[in-house]
Amino acid sequence: MFKVNEYYGGKVKSIAFQSSDLPATVGVMAPGEYTFDTSSQETMTVISGMLAVQLPGVSDWRAFAAGESFVVAAGQAFQLRVAENTAYLCTYA
Repeated sequence: MFKVNEYYGGKVKSIAFQSSDLPATVGVMAPGEYTFDTSSQETMTVISGMLAVQLPGVSDWRAFAAGESFVVAAGQAFQLRVAENTAYLCTYA
């Protein structure tokens, strides 16, 4: 069944599910700055809105708009800046 996750005082919420091939979450982030750690490889796709992302080992921030994706290896942390409500899909390998 589904599992609801809530982070940062409810400013980030997601629903975990099993897709046809990989575990996944779909969620929404309110404006703010967030840091997340990975336990497995994650591919995050922006569904609507925009994310500014600082990937592990990179000093520059990169913007990802709706339809764009990025990958973070297992055992890493990445930072997000969210300027508007943003929806995403994350799959876990």
